[in-house]
Amino acid sequence: MANYGPAYGSLANNLVKIAAKRDPELENEIQTWIESVIGEKFPNCSYEDALKDGIILCKLMNRLEPNAIDNFTITDGGFRSRENILLFQNAARAYGLLDLELFQTVDLYEKRNIPQVTHCLLTLARQAQKKNFNGPLLRHNAPEFHACKIPEDKLFPRKSLAGFRYSGSKKSTHFFT
Repeated sequence: MANYGPAYGSLANNLVKIAAKRDPELENEIQTWIESVIGEKFPNCSYEDALKDGIILCKLMNRLEPNAIDNFTITDGGFRSRENILLFQNAARAYGLLDLELFQTVDLYEKRNIPQVTHCLLTLARQAQKKNFNGPLLRHNAPEFHACKIPEDKLFPRKSLAGFRYSGSKKSTHFFT
């Protein structure tokens, strides 16, 4: 992880907001789900450190979709870890996740946005459930979507150009008469 020094101003505010989005219970649920899918326990370190090298992520994708990732590196190293994360992202995209549901490599590798990594894994678990994955499923209560009904006249109050008819010079109004 690069040492960027202390954060000030809006960057510090953003880092505080990102840290506040972390949900340890959800991270534990996802960790338990991943362990049950791949059949291995996480190493004795933090959630983000266990995922950082991308090996667990590649193993997870190969369990969800056999042969999704042909060759991933098992040795730990800077570029090799980033390559594993990139292989996972490409396989997850092919599995059906949208680009906005994925995380950026630096979000995990430099621990910049761990909640986005967690969101990606939660979405991956839901996608596995949709694809009838024969294995353990993540039983997390997703928030329900409630469509609100807003009248169209409130959304688009001005449908006519009547307000523009008499503004400006005579040259600008001759098209509206």
